[in-house]
Amino acid sequence: MFENPSEDQIRDLLRRVKSIAVVGYSPKPERPGHYVAKALQDYGYRIIPVRPGIGEGLGEKAYPRVADLPETPDMVDVFREPSAVEAIVDDCIVRGVKNLWLQDGVINEAAARRAQAAGITVVMDRCTLRDQGLLV
Repeated sequence: MFENPSEDQIRDLLRRVKSIAVVGYSPKPERPGHYVAKALQDYGYRIIPVRPGIGEGLGEKAYPRVADLPETPDMVDVFREPSAVEAIVDDCIVRGVKNLWLQDGVINEAAARRAQAAGITVVMDRCTLRDQGLLV
């Protein structure tokens, strides 16, 4: 059974992370894949949008997939349906990503356990923006 890191570990993770690739970034301001990314950017994180078909988001160059990133981000934050997580985990393993965050409702226990087995810290079914409040 999958288990999230403790709140202390999540707090430490959010303090260490500087760059976040947002998979499922949305150019629509009303979508969580946009407003959460924007809020995280406002907190000082470098946001790297990951979405096919767009050139940029929040002033940063966008990429179709994690595998296409020119550098490995500190964390990958996923705003996609649970069925898409397997392929995202594949890309994270190949890229050497160390931290994977699956947003509220993005639950794929098999993919999360596979990522953990590859040495990736995984947070699942939690919101990065809400958990940013743990840092206060």
